[in-house]
Amino acid sequence: MLKRTFVRQNMGLGDAYVKNVFDKVAPKYDLMNDVLSLGIHRVWKDYLVTNCVRPQPGAKFLDVAGGTGDIAFRIIDQVRATNGAGPAAAMASAAAAEAGKAAPGPYVTVFDINAEMLAEGKIRAQNTGYAKETEFVEGNAEVLPFEDQTFDSYTVSFGIRNFSDRPKALREAHRVLKPGGVLNVLEFSHVTCPALAIAYEAHSKLMPLAGHLVAGDSESYQYLVDSIRAFPTQEEFANTINESGFGFVRYQNLTQGIACIHTAVKTV
Repeated sequence: MLKRTFVRQNMGLGDAYVKNVFDKVAPKYDLMNDVLSLGIHRVWKDYLVTNCVRPQPGAKFLDVAGGTGDIAFRIIDQVRATNGAGPAAAMASAAAAEAGKAAPGPYVTVFDINAEMLAEGKIRAQNTGYAKETEFVEGNAEVLPFEDQTFDSYTVSFGIRNFSDRPKALREAHRVLKPGGVLNVLEFSHVTCPALAIAYEAHSKLMPLAGHLVAGDSESYQYLVDSIRAFPTQEEFANTINESGFGFVRYQNLTQGIACIHTAVKTV
């Protein structure tokens, strides 16, 4: 079991250990999130995309630590729905057809440090019809391989707590966003209801056992539990985002703080 002191030192075991964890859980990543969140992560992700990202046609989206495509595919679904409704969308589609081109659609870059996770995402994209609207890029979120002011939206879902240098990654997010671009971070956080906190702590203690029974891997699940416990409070993380150059920083708790969405805007 990981020592808590290591976890509090921003997961001092290093990127190689974290990569190994996600190599092992990649084939069962959705199942892992079901175990960690009791299945509610799907509702949280829907809420994130529909109510916070609010994707629009023509925008460029970057989903970091999004290897399996969970958020990217939701973004594409939202833009497709918008493209398929209303007279403006119909006119755009007709003009594109007349020009011999496909109707404009979303362009989502899925970015992840883990090749195994990206491989899962590519397979899912091919099998579910999202391949033409996504690209999958491997790399480190602390050194993004993109030009300044490239994206309208930056999302990271249940991934930022695993970054070795979160402030640096947030500064990179700020750099690649266009002015007015929006950052949305969905992450496990700190429970605000005392009664629920007791139940959640008991659930957390059972997660490694559940990982062993479901995926044959208790160590990775212990790491995930410890990484959640070590993550900053909602206010602390909001301050970190603000110090990284963002404005209009705000957050909203989900399920009494089991998860939280932090939103911010690149104002300059």
